[in-house]
Amino acid sequence: MQAFWHALPKPFFILAPLAGVTDPAFRRLIAKHGKPHAMWTEFTSADGLCAPGRDRLLRDLVYAESERPIVAQLFGAKPDMMERAAALVAELGFDGIDINMGCPDRSVEKRGGGAALCKRPALAQAMIRAAKRGAGGLPVSAKIRLGHDRNELAIWLPALLEAEPVAITIHARTRQEMSQVPAHWDAIAQAVDIRNRLGAPAYIVGNGDVTDLADARRKVRATGADGIMLGRAIFGNPWLFDERRALADIPPAEKLRVLLEHTRLFEALLGDIKSLDTMKKHYKAYLKGFDGAKALFLQLMEARDVNEVERRVRACPILRRSPWAAIGPLPGRTAQSVGPRPAGP
Repeated sequence: MQAFWHALPKPFFILAPLAGVTDPAFRRLIAKHGKPHAMWTEFTSADGLCAPGRDRLLRDLVYAESERPIVAQLFGAKPDMMERAAALVAELGFDGIDINMGCPDRSVEKRGGGAALCKRPALAQAMIRAAKRGAGGLPVSAKIRLGHDRNELAIWLPALLEAEPVAITIHARTRQEMSQVPAHWDAIAQAVDIRNRLGAPAYIVGNGDVTDLADARRKVRATGADGIMLGRAIFGNPWLFDERRALADIPPAEKLRVLLEHTRLFEALLGDIKSLDTMKKHYKAYLKGFDGAKALFLQLMEARDVNEVERRVRACPILRRSPWAAIGPLPGRTAQSVGPRPAGP
């Protein structure tokens, strides 16, 4: 069952999983203001989902119908745990499962997951096959890097394609390079060529340093990739996937209104388990390029709760000069549980 992948337009543009960023609140905001063709959750530990006390992890997998197609990204290095976690994801009603094979975080690599799988192609194959067994027909994909210490696509990619994932997203850097060098988009073209020579059906998705949809389209034309995954460009720009709107054209007052909307969603969905400090990296991204932005940012860094954020934003001269009615009342906190079809405000 690969239904959603095969229904995507070509080329397609999808939201990357960003740890500590693409949480349920931000995804819901993006789905409203600039819906991508598909969305990924933050990566979640397969081992953790199979352990007692998993309730907090499950909160990261809350989603709304507006986010579909929605893919749960998992990480781990134990095929039996991946199989069990994939079965849980299927029960939760997700549209697909993605396995993270590119995260450079040392704590993840120590346990054999993330980018450590670049060095163990046989285990990476086993992880894909295990997810497919547990997924009950859901499509299984993988997100990888070019290799661990150097570009090893010539060996690494064919091994993965043997396990028949529906798609492979390639962050066009090695693990060693982290994000400290420009992405190697010539390697995405190399990956497409390898896929084509092998006659594999998997979609190839490029990722790395994509600034907007126009840039994504240029990279598709240059590489032959089937689609592009955009990540860091989403900071401060939930309109990223709306081709009708450019960030430079968004009025400062609208950015402030969306900043508050984002804050309220965070409080409603995650405020009982995560600190408001999580939002502060988003504030820096929203507050760029207009008079008074720096002063407001410094004030928001000192805010202790959502009500204080609202008071300080409402006092901003730019917003006081614009209609306020669109903001609406502050919602109460809700502790959502994850079910077969999680729903929300």
